[in-house]
Amino acid sequence: MGLSLVLGEVVHVPSLLQLQAETKLPQWQRWGGYQQEISHDTFGYASARMDPARLRRAGVWICRKLKRGKAFERHKINGLLVVSLDANEQFCSDHRCCEDCLTREVTCKDARGQEFQKTPYYPQQVYAPLSGPEWSVILDLEPLRPGAEECAAALRLLRRMRQQYGRRFFDVGVVDSWYANGPFLKAVVQELGWPVIAVLKQERYEAHQEVLALTRGQKPTQVVEREERQVAIGEVPALRFTDTYTGPVRAVRVREWWTERKRFGQQWLREAKEQNWLWVVAGDLDGYGGATIRDIGHLRWKIENNAFGELTQHWRLTHCAHRHPVAAVALLWIKIIAFTLSHAFASCTANSSDWARPRSTRCASRFTALCSVARRSNSSAVRKWKQQIEQKPWPHQAASRFTASSPEGSALTWIWRPRRLESRTVARQKNHSLL
Repeated sequence: MGLSLVLGEVVHVPSLLQLQAETKLPQWQRWGGYQQEISHDTFGYASARMDPARLRRAGVWICRKLKRGKAFERHKINGLLVVSLDANEQFCSDHRCCEDCLTREVTCKDARGQEFQKTPYYPQQVYAPLSGPEWSVILDLEPLRPGAEECAAALRLLRRMRQQYGRRFFDVGVVDSWYANGPFLKAVVQELGWPVIAVLKQERYEAHQEVLALTRGQKPTQVVEREERQVAIGEVPALRFTDTYTGPVRAVRVREWWTERKRFGQQWLREAKEQNWLWVVAGDLDGYGGATIRDIGHLRWKIENNAFGELTQHWRLTHCAHRHPVAAVALLWIKIIAFTLSHAFASCTANSSDWARPRSTRCASRFTALCSVARRSNSSAVRKWKQQIEQKPWPHQAASRFTASSPEGSALTWIWRPRRLESRTVARQKNHSLL
């Protein structure tokens, strides 16, 4: 049951009804280990009775294996592994809800232009992804309960990660301005032992005003170039932050300017752009320059594209298959496990050029790798297809590798896009017969 849900996420089955249709296939039944069709009601019933803690332990085990296998080396910035904290809404509905859904009042307009109030329901979680330049690994998440505060949920998440991963699994945490407060910094730095880099946007803070006053008119300590941008960096080494966090913090002020090509009317012109950033560093990061602090601060935005963006666009993060407080978290963990395994396989065992393969071939690779990892299977079918996947070159031979003469290959291809790929196979056979 659980393996079918994971395999459904890997091959991007859009709903439990479609997953029920896929379980009729003999190939799916053989690989899933269950020789009967599974109804969508059974999937919903089982997901509502799963233990999210066990799924979390499975995700932790996978991430620890990846760390031990040096899969996160490319994620490092000057030798530091960075974890970002951010909250994200999974999905939103005006009608369906559960006990753990949050609510808010929204003002809308009807067809006549008259305003009215409505109450959308949405679950929200605080995520802790390990940010990287190519893909982000979600280490853990913490659901927000009604009436709970985001910083409190983030602290519960970090304390649990300290127990599960240990102090040295990652090196520094980066957060947005919502977490730039004394109690949060004190708990993370002094209690948990992780340095924190936070964006400072609160102009009412005395620290914000002091940094602007101390760096005004002074020469920058560093001038670097990042992605065709000129970056000027100024620092204040020791600064008092708030009354609740009495330890000194380090402030890094960054000014970036560049030219952007835009079209005005019938001609292209270059427009000058400028951005100003202010970060505070709490904890022991004195050995790293302002440029490194700037790079770590900007790395937080990678989770919008490599984690939330990809999960939303390609993994249907905004779709809830079964609206139940336990099922929503369990299915979300299954999606994260499939997301991590799929990208880990593509990143660790394949070259970047292999992603030029056809979509069905990538599906077969992910499908086979996930089955071999999830089931610890040593079956002949899994071994054979792992050997075939490792053989190269791919792009110009992919059409001949997945044909009707290969039963496992045609099954994997057919699972991804049944009608479309089946018609391609029939057309290819007709062309060969004509030749």
